[in-house]
Amino acid sequence: MSANKTALVVSAHAADFVWRCGGAIAHHAALGYDVTVVCLSFGERGESAKLWKQEGMTLDKVRAARWSEAENAAKALGVHELISMDLGDYPLRLSDEDKFRLVDIIRAVQPAFILSHSKYDPYNTDHMYSTEVVLETRMIAQAWGHKPGEKVLGSPQVYLFEPHQTEQMGWKPDVFLDITDVWDKKRAAIECMEGQEHLWEYYTRVAQNRANHFQRNSGGQSGGRPAKYAEGFQSVFPRTVDEL
Repeated sequence: MSANKTALVVSAHAADFVWRCGGAIAHHAALGYDVTVVCLSFGERGESAKLWKQEGMTLDKVRAARWSEAENAAKALGVHELISMDLGDYPLRLSDEDKFRLVDIIRAVQPAFILSHSKYDPYNTDHMYSTEVVLETRMIAQAWGHKPGEKVLGSPQVYLFEPHQTEQMGWKPDVFLDITDVWDKKRAAIECMEGQEHLWEYYTRVAQNRANHFQRNSGGQSGGRPAKYAEGFQSVFPRTVDEL
């Protein structure tokens, strides 16, 4: 386990971590966190339409292209370790063996917090399934009777990052993170995702809109801290504080 503070991102597909929490990754990496990203799949079947439109494309070629993009994006963001579980997508499914492998990763990382998808996503059930798995494996990682003698997990917060069609998902952000200082890194990572170029400007606009929300909720338009880019998250568990 790293001597630094740690964080864990569980991404259904190889690009999700870039669009939805690339700023949080870069921000915490700059603060000295070792951020581990787990990609459950490459998004090779359902997240790679641009590649599939190319003549002579094969599943192996798509998988290789998407993983190369993910590696380049991870480097741009300062990811400590990028892990591929290569479980396939559309649909994404984990066996008990796969889940126990993820438990091993969670225990090894001992994250201060975990980032994953919204709990509900009728447009992409891989996403909400991933968070179901995250909550289950987090629970197992906390169990003293699972592989007795190993260091068990504490109680890291789980933050749900923003889905694509926010209003349809029942996702309600209660945390806004200013990512202005690392926006250039997130934008560089976004541009690594050549298989989904149609999303580059969309997620730039999302970050700009969330910056407005950050400013309004940090003291109002007149007194709030200005931000040009931000990300929103929804916390799963209560947060404990000593002062408001």
